[in-house]
Amino acid sequence: MIALLQRVRRASVEVDEQQVGAIGPGLLVLLGVEATDNLQSMQKLADKVLKYRLFNDENGKMNLNVQQHGGSLLVVSQFTLAADTNSGLRPSFTPAALPEVAEPLYQAFVAYCAGQGIAVATGQFGADMQVSLVNDGPVTFWLQV
Repeated sequence: MIALLQRVRRASVEVDEQQVGAIGPGLLVLLGVEATDNLQSMQKLADKVLKYRLFNDENGKMNLNVQQHGGSLLVVSQFTLAADTNSGLRPSFTPAALPEVAEPLYQAFVAYCAGQGIAVATGQFGADMQVSLVNDGPVTFWLQV
């Protein structure tokens, strides 16, 4: 499972020109589910996302996680993160989980994070989405379990 984290001042996602999710300060989490992922890998990644210290403390050091910072999550499914780009000039999506496997794990990730007491907004699984963000820093990290 892969999470591309972007520290944002604000972020939103639209489907068919309708906003379906938005946050103020926090993390945009682009989430890729691979065919080998399961509930254990989902929980391990979710814990890492929630505990990852990428917000500045009073001394300007990245010492605070999203919850300590008082931020929210916007979780957007993005199967292209699971692409194999090692050969040729066209990505292979063989490593990506099929939708019937990926969607329940995506939903479980969202529910798990919300269950840890953090506000979570989402995109729409499988939809053509337009994501807008103001990256804070910019700060972007790739997490994979």
